[in-house]
Amino acid sequence: MSPLAQAPHGFLSPTGVEVAFVLVGLVTFGAALVTVTTRQLVHAALWLVVALGGLAVEYLLLTAEFIAWVQVLIYVGSVVVLLLFGLMLTKAPIGRSQDADSGNRWIALAVAVAAAAALAWVVVDAFRTTWIDLDGAAAGSTKVTGASLFQNWVLPFEALSVLLLAALVGAIVLSRKAKAESAPPPVNGRPVTQSSPSVTDSGIHPIEQESERDTEQESERDTEQESERDNEQEGAR
Repeated sequence: MSPLAQAPHGFLSPTGVEVAFVLVGLVTFGAALVTVTTRQLVHAALWLVVALGGLAVEYLLLTAEFIAWVQVLIYVGSVVVLLLFGLMLTKAPIGRSQDADSGNRWIALAVAVAAAAALAWVVVDAFRTTWIDLDGAAAGSTKVTGASLFQNWVLPFEALSVLLLAALVGAIVLSRKAKAESAPPPVNGRPVTQSSPSVTDSGIHPIEQESERDTEQESERDTEQESERDNEQEGAR
């Protein structure tokens, strides 16, 4: 056996799985970058599908099949569909929109770079000496993941569930409050719809003002008719 074949595996001799991991990572990073920079909301949602699908492929390459399929079913199959339904129901613009851009782009970029650097430093420091045996038994199977989740991470899992529930309840409360503040004041005990005119500064509803004007015009017409009849009777005498 040649010395080259006996050389230990290292960074200068990557395997096909490692090369595929890097390539898929670059595609995922590019899709995520386009997602946050495009001004077309529908295109952003579709590029988000590519980014989340790339993460699922990365999990597959790390022999975490269960996590990969959870990524596909929950994020690609549910979150993105929910986002697309939200775009359709809110009548969001399909093409390029200036509202999809923000003047705080550089601040957001600085925060994103700082968060990414902190996350990378924490992950590298925590798993510096940890290696995944890609040729061994699957480390991300349903049995292994469930045992690790409900034995070692059950308290963080439950805390995350409560946090998501609190976020959902808070979103409902804020949306109802904003809807109540934007609604016009009620008139005669009934809420004013969008099709009905609003109350004027005098405190009188426009419909009531129109009825008063009609009554005044009718009384003026009756007065004119009576005066004409009186003039005709006087002329006849």
